[in-house]
Amino acid sequence: MAISRTQTTTLRHEKGGDVMDENDKLGLDSAETFVGRDYKINGHPWPYRAKGIILFTLLHIGAVIGVCCLHQIKLLTWIFGCVLHVFCQISITAGNHRLWAHRTYKAKLPLRIVLMIGQTTTVQNDIFKWALDHRVHHKYTDTDADPHNAKRGFFFSHIGWLLLNKLPEFNEKSKNIDVSDLLADPVVTFQLRYYTALCTMFGFVMPALVPWGLWGEDFLAAFFTAGILRCVIGHHTTFLVNSAAHAWGNKPYDIRIDPGENIAVSVLTTGEGFHNFHHVFPQDYRTSEHGWRFNLSTAFIDTMSAIGQVTDRRYVSDDVIRRRQKRTGNLMTSSK
Repeated sequence: MAISRTQTTTLRHEKGGDVMDENDKLGLDSAETFVGRDYKINGHPWPYRAKGIILFTLLHIGAVIGVCCLHQIKLLTWIFGCVLHVFCQISITAGNHRLWAHRTYKAKLPLRIVLMIGQTTTVQNDIFKWALDHRVHHKYTDTDADPHNAKRGFFFSHIGWLLLNKLPEFNEKSKNIDVSDLLADPVVTFQLRYYTALCTMFGFVMPALVPWGLWGEDFLAAFFTAGILRCVIGHHTTFLVNSAAHAWGNKPYDIRIDPGENIAVSVLTTGEGFHNFHHVFPQDYRTSEHGWRFNLSTAFIDTMSAIGQVTDRRYVSDDVIRRRQKRTGNLMTSSK
C-alpha cells in the first residue's frame, strides 16, 4: 500500500532565480507502508547496541559534570558555548537535513565545508549515515523500517533507537534509497573516511582548546561545558524532532499523519518543528510556509543565497499548499 503525495508537490518555476523541479527527485514525497512484524505480540529480537549505550552513558555523565562546572566558567566561555550550540544546530538543520538529506538547495564548496565542520561538532554520526537514516524515515515513516518509528513510543523515537541495533526491515528497505548524490559529494566522502578523527577534534578537543587558549579558561571546565554539556543539549534538542514533533502539534496540511506543527520544537531546533508541513512537502527548503518565523535555518539559507553560497532553493507554491490543506488538512489550525 502506498500513500501517494505526488499530486500535491508540483513546484513552480522561477525564471532568473532559483530553479524549481516538478517532482521530488529523491522520491520522498511518496511515503510507503508495508506489513511488518507485530511487535506488540511477537516482540522484536533487538540486541542492545553496546557502542551506543556506552557512548551516551559517558556523554550524560560528562554533561552532569558540566552542569556542576557552570558556576566557575568565565562569561566568554558561556557565550562561546551558546554560539557554538546555535552553529551546530544550523549545521544539522540547514546542512544535514535540508541540504544533504533532502537536497532542497545547492551549496557551494566553502559553505559545504563549514556545514560539515559544524555537523561533525554535533557528534551525531557522519553526514552519510545521518542522511540515509532520514531518507528511510521519510520513505517508511512510522513503520518497522523507520529507524526511529514514533509508534514505538516517545523514549524510543527520542533516543532509544540509538541504543538498539536496527531492525532487518530497515536494512532491507534502506537498499531502495538512492544515495549516489551523497557518495558523489567529496565533502561527504572526506568526512566519512576520517570521521572518528574529525569528530574527536571538532566535537571534543576544539570546544575546550579555544576557551583555554584564547582567554585562559580551565581546560577541563571548558571540556565538560562547551564540549560535553553543549553536545548533549544539542543531541536532545535535535531528537525532539523525532519524538515531540511526532507526538504533539497541529496538522493543518495532513491530518492523516502523526507529525505536527510544534512551535516549541521550532524555536529549540532553529526551525524544524513545522513537521506536518515538512512531511507533506519534504522537498521545500523552508520546511514551513511562514518564512523566517521561528525559523533561523531558513534565514541562514536565504542569507547564504544573498551572498552567492546557495543556489537552486526549492519550495512549494502557495496554490499547491492551499489545495493540499483543503483536501487533507485541518483548516481550523491553519494560520492562513
